[in-house]
Amino acid sequence: MMRARALWAALLLAALAAAVRGQGNLASRADLAGLYTLRGALGLRARDWPRKADPCSAWAGVGCRGGRVVSVSLVGLRRTRLGRLAPRFDVGGLRNLSRLESFTAAGFGLPGSIPAWLGAGLAPSFRALDLSACAVTGEIAASAIAGLGNLTTLNLAGNLLSGQLPAAALAGLPKLGALNLSGNAFSGALPDAVWSLPELRVLDVSQTNLTGALPGAGIAPSATLQTVDLSGNLFYGTVPDTFHQLFSRVMANISGNYFEGKLSSVAGGNVSSEMNCFLDVAGQRSPEDCQQFYAGRGLPYDGPVAAPTPQPSPAPAPAEKKNGRNKNLKYILIGAIGGGVLLLAVIAAVVYCIVRSRRGRSDQRESGAPSAPSGVHGSSRAAAATGATQPSASPASLAKVGDSFAYDQLANATSGFAEERIIKHGHSGDLYHGALQDGTTVVVKRITTRVAKKDAYTTELDLFAKGLHERLVPLIGHCFDEEDEKLLVYRFVRNGDLSCALHRKTGEEEEGMQSLDWIKRLKIATGVAEALCYLHHECNPPMVHRDVQASSILLDDKFEVRLGSLSEVCPQEGESHQNVITKLLRFSSTADQSSSGSPSASCSYDVYCFGKVLLELVTGRLGISASSDGTTSDWLDNTLRYINIYEKELMSKIIDPTLIIDEDHLEEVWAMAIVAKSCLNPRSSKRPPMKYILKALENPLKVVREDNGSSSARLRATSSRGSWNAAFFGSWRHSSSEIGPSRDDNMFKRSETIKSSGGSNGDHSSSRRRQSKEIFPEPSGSRDTED
Repeated sequence: MMRARALWAALLLAALAAAVRGQGNLASRADLAGLYTLRGALGLRARDWPRKADPCSAWAGVGCRGGRVVSVSLVGLRRTRLGRLAPRFDVGGLRNLSRLESFTAAGFGLPGSIPAWLGAGLAPSFRALDLSACAVTGEIAASAIAGLGNLTTLNLAGNLLSGQLPAAALAGLPKLGALNLSGNAFSGALPDAVWSLPELRVLDVSQTNLTGALPGAGIAPSATLQTVDLSGNLFYGTVPDTFHQLFSRVMANISGNYFEGKLSSVAGGNVSSEMNCFLDVAGQRSPEDCQQFYAGRGLPYDGPVAAPTPQPSPAPAPAEKKNGRNKNLKYILIGAIGGGVLLLAVIAAVVYCIVRSRRGRSDQRESGAPSAPSGVHGSSRAAAATGATQPSASPASLAKVGDSFAYDQLANATSGFAEERIIKHGHSGDLYHGALQDGTTVVVKRITTRVAKKDAYTTELDLFAKGLHERLVPLIGHCFDEEDEKLLVYRFVRNGDLSCALHRKTGEEEEGMQSLDWIKRLKIATGVAEALCYLHHECNPPMVHRDVQASSILLDDKFEVRLGSLSEVCPQEGESHQNVITKLLRFSSTADQSSSGSPSASCSYDVYCFGKVLLELVTGRLGISASSDGTTSDWLDNTLRYINIYEKELMSKIIDPTLIIDEDHLEEVWAMAIVAKSCLNPRSSKRPPMKYILKALENPLKVVREDNGSSSARLRATSSRGSWNAAFFGSWRHSSSEIGPSRDDNMFKRSETIKSSGGSNGDHSSSRRRQSKEIFPEPSGSRDTED
């Protein structure tokens, strides 16, 4: 919203102008000590804050008045190479600046949480705090802002903040004129006290995951409000009369929520209200969407409920037409009975074929017919080409996978499986850090009957018997000495798993977090895709991982992927007679969950989970790939709305603020997000196979740019019947736009158009966007059904 941006700019310019009036040489030793403390903690370059130079006149971003420091701005400053290795939120030097009025760090990385001392440690004169897009994480402690009674501007937009907002602390900011919390991941409601702040002019809490109803009687919105943005959240309920009046006089955006009732008194005015559940405003959510939201939270819903249209009772037929009607009824009954017989015949034929197939396989086993031997990676390709099925390895052959270790040897390597050696508790057993006698660092998985079934270890060994693929966790050997305790030994990977490496602590005593750069993130995504391609397309039968998440993705010292957590791997489910009949009858089924409630043994389930990993890499939001609760689902719904093949600019709303990228890298991030959206299609049959996902990640710019010459047509000409056609790098318009959350794309396009003063610049022209048919086209002749 242009008006909101103008207000923000005016407030910041006013603060800076007031700060530099009367600038002279620094006259305070305490201020000088504070600035040097800040300089060292942040690792600022000497060219920006040079030694032996007066800070008031020579240090970039430092404003003075009367020989005292009154403002500090880190905007545009850079850290030294050493400082970039361990960035952290360390601004303790501000405590020494007893006349400080404003601190601005917009876009300067300050990974970590807001210090709890900040509210009490800053000067009583402090008025403006801007920490937007600084990679700040964690919750906002009440003490971090309590005591800032003169604060007029608070901007925390575009970070990774979470948790509930501190209601009492916000209520204690009577002079606050501008509050921007947009682009974070809070939980709970917006405190009612915020609406009553007596001098509040600008309120922006868009895309913050906040929920709840607007306050009713007893809470009157501040009369000073000029701009309100609540868009892209989970607010619900009717709009009270006091807010009808507010939205009639201010610039407001309440789109992308679940408000219900009527808004006719302000519709068409200064309020943007698309994608809600209003009865009298165009461009709203479907009744089904609204009903599902309210029902899922146990809330009453007063909107329209779709009901079947009652059929009028037929009028009595004239006597002369009675015979004709009886004749028609006879034909109908004959057709119905004939159709039923035909259906039963089809079902019987399917069952017969399945039973015969199983009997044939049983006869083959009993007759001792030889089967294709299991081999390493190349032989699996040959088996796939010939259609042969690789059988599970026998117990004797499993014992030959890797080296055989003695129990005492591994007990010594792990200090007797000491508690302090535990890395984590896995699905099938505890993982211990150890060192062999030759100095090799290893991880030992201890599988006991207490936590896993007796033969749980055979799942992994059976997979490794097919071949030691370079993208799987490196198995060294095993120990089968004990009856009720089996040990598997892996080579230690130095960088741990992705859940720890994405934003890792840089030292035991440091609070800072170091984020993975984009090159590494793309490399990791491609590596995971290669691992899943091996399981899905090179193993025969295809194998399903069933536990694809950040904690399963291990990284070596060069950040090469080694996919772990292999205890859940199993062959892809075949089509049982029940599944076949279900498809014949066109009943829908859930592909991502088996009848027992466990993860589905289907490749499409792995693809869906991989899509969440990709979003975690794009957004930096930790824990998404490991969670499937309601909060995660809501976050996915909100995030996917910003992923659009035609609108690269929307990526700024969801991209990890710690990423430092150029224009080409931004397009790669955009491409990965589009791939993720296609993987997250709720219809499993619409998700792309891993081999094409891998191709997209290996050539991300082709996903969002036009092909040269006639290559697209040439690829289309080579497509074959029944396969995913070769027109791979075409538009994602079809494959990603039919995902549920994308129904809100039009609303966000309109919102962004309003905000951007008239469209995209040349860098985002339509000549760079995909116009050909599809990137992940459906198989030729496929049916639009879920499997």
